[in-house]
Amino acid sequence: MKYEVILNNKKYEIEVDECSVALKAVTEYTSAAPAPVAAPVDSAPAPAASPVASAEGTTVTSPMPGTILNINVTNGQTVRAGEILLVLEAMKMENDIVAPSDGIVKQILVTKGSTVDTDQVLVII
Repeated sequence: MKYEVILNNKKYEIEVDECSVALKAVTEYTSAAPAPVAAPVDSAPAPAASPVASAEGTTVTSPMPGTILNINVTNGQTVRAGEILLVLEAMKMENDIVAPSDGIVKQILVTKGSTVDTDQVLVII
């Protein structure tokens, strides 16, 4: 069977038989500029949770939307900068949410299994 396909403003004739596929350029469809090519996507590490100091304490927010997989601290617990507070699953990846500074956990505002949005406050230290 033969098919005509237009791809990137070029017309192609595709011939399909039982075991193989042949692709032949027939003619250029239009003289329009070629379609832009998307830049490759680099896999970058998840951004760190952004702490915000307030009268209540330092708030730790979610860097992206996701689901809370684990809560590693309790209210009243002393934590050190860099200690893992929570584990956030986003796009099938586990992201550690760490303490931005030394302190005492004043309030945990999420529960295991809850869904969070970007910049949602998770913990107050």
